[in-house]
Amino acid sequence: MEPLDDDNSRHWAEPGVYRVAPGVYRIPLPLPNDALRAVNVYAITDGDSLVLIDSGWALDEAEDQLAAGLKGLGAELGDVSQFLVTHVHRDHYTLAVTLRRKFGGRIALGLLEEPSLRIAGEPGALTMGAQVRLLKRAGGDTVIAELAEMFADRSPGTAAELWENPDEWLTPGRRTVLPGRDLDVVHTPGHTAGHVVFADGAAGLLFSGDHVLPHITPSIGFQPAPSELPLREYLGSLRVVRDMPDLRMLPAHGPVSPSVHARVDELLAHHDQRLDQTMETIASGAETAYESATRLAWTRRERKLTELDPMNQMLAVLETGAHLDLLVAQGRLAAADDDGVRRYTLASAASSSASRCAPGASTGKCPAPSSGT
Repeated sequence: MEPLDDDNSRHWAEPGVYRVAPGVYRIPLPLPNDALRAVNVYAITDGDSLVLIDSGWALDEAEDQLAAGLKGLGAELGDVSQFLVTHVHRDHYTLAVTLRRKFGGRIALGLLEEPSLRIAGEPGALTMGAQVRLLKRAGGDTVIAELAEMFADRSPGTAAELWENPDEWLTPGRRTVLPGRDLDVVHTPGHTAGHVVFADGAAGLLFSGDHVLPHITPSIGFQPAPSELPLREYLGSLRVVRDMPDLRMLPAHGPVSPSVHARVDELLAHHDQRLDQTMETIASGAETAYESATRLAWTRRERKLTELDPMNQMLAVLETGAHLDLLVAQGRLAAADDDGVRRYTLASAASSSASRCAPGASTGKCPAPSSGT
């Protein structure tokens, strides 16, 4: 498998090894039953040493394709000295664990991924246990039932032993990965709490993981240990990247793009619009994140929530909840928990309700206000 120029003449997910820049190659690896189709692993080499950005899902097919791609670079799986992993999701982390067992090599992962990694590695850990609890709070029992049916005949998920700790917990700062090549580790929480991107300023490259993707908006806070306000974290992280020099974007899913700034601007505008649209659903009568999600359009095809598969319905409802909770934190909405379900109202309506529930007011159902987290 000879390296090809990464000139977008082929679909980005087509197997192969693609030359991105001197000493940097993109190797797309397959994903099982996933609309994303593939995950990009990036090989950085000086001809003697080899480092990978992300690793892929622990699948035999993915391991074989990675071996074939490295062979095109005159290398083997055992030549990988370290895996620099952007975040803890299985399509980025688990193949590194498998390969470390077979060949050695060190794994480095963002420090704030430790709580999620620890939960995922617990024996008997439920698949998406945290997400089911959040769906319950969102009023999404219908989605929970569909997910249960979807996963009824499947194993609980990636085996707990594939969630071993890394050799190194990454913190922000500059590190030398090969002689003459330095990367800046930048903490970019939001997609997950410990997500990091790697900037190669000298070469003009940003390995953006799932933080900035060219064709889709990354899911927010999909992790075993949920964050309180993942959307606020995500928008802040986008602004961190926007304040950096503009670089070529090397994403985990999708083709290499010439400007990360251009895509960040699109994502910020999208979420600004989505916050307004989500608030309008509450003004029009929705009370829960699930009800709000049913009134919003999804994907570029403007689909209804019920037209999505159960997995994407879950992501949609939880993303809606993240927008609603940020609106509460901004003072634009208020929220109260009622029998384990979070209900939202316009802030002005909440003020009127609060006056009715003040000392001396007539009795009635006056739920305790939530923190909005």
